[in-house]
Amino acid sequence: MRKVLVVDDDLILLDLLKMMLSEYYEVITATNGEEAIELYKKHKPDIVLMDILMPKMDGITATKIIKSIDPNAVVLAITAYAPHKGKEMLKAGAVDIIEKPIKKMELVEKIEKFISRKENIVK
Repeated sequence: MRKVLVVDDDLILLDLLKMMLSEYYEVITATNGEEAIELYKKHKPDIVLMDILMPKMDGITATKIIKSIDPNAVVLAITAYAPHKGKEMLKAGAVDIIEKPIKKMELVEKIEKFISRKENIVK
């Protein structure tokens, strides 16, 4: 089963995303960028859904570090501040941005699109 690492400091949203995605993927969760990096190293997920604004370490910094660990890492930014902070996430290495509120099928379609691309590149 493919693995998705979901990173968000909003515990309600984190639980909601886990429920939305768990029928399709193994879902691993983190509440800040530091946890995300450690869990990325441990689990090597197929894709990371990364919030931008979080305590301890923001999503931009965490994305840069994850991309330095694994240049093939696929990070999808999730944010309520897309126009402003989204550009910074794309520069940090995110492949796309999903704006909150998140729609389940739109999210699953994007995850599938980017995981398929990664699998084709890695082969």
